[in-house]
Amino acid sequence: MVRFRTVHVICDNLSAHKAPVVHKWLLAHPRFELHFTPTYSSWINQVERWFAELQRRCLERGVFCSLDELKTTLEDWIKTWNEDARPFKWTKTADQIIDRICRYCDRISGPDH
Repeated sequence: MVRFRTVHVICDNLSAHKAPVVHKWLLAHPRFELHFTPTYSSWINQVERWFAELQRRCLERGVFCSLDELKTTLEDWIKTWNEDARPFKWTKTADQIIDRICRYCDRISGPDH
């Protein structure tokens, strides 16, 4: 018998996972274990931001001729990152972010779009 590893999936709190078809699929595939972010949490944004840094600083324009080469590159980058690890800090206030979104919405809501 082949044993599969558990696949841990981090989900936000949208209710898509509550749809009957999704629930039925999950019951048929017990190796998938869902974990949900707390309501109104922003830590998942921090995880996404870290992966964006990984992509931009490590993978973008990279050429990897083997899986081992990719793995070594990723592990080296993560080790370097962790040597000087520090938390991400938001550089804008909530008001600044909302103002920018409002200006963007005004721009794209005109008749030219």
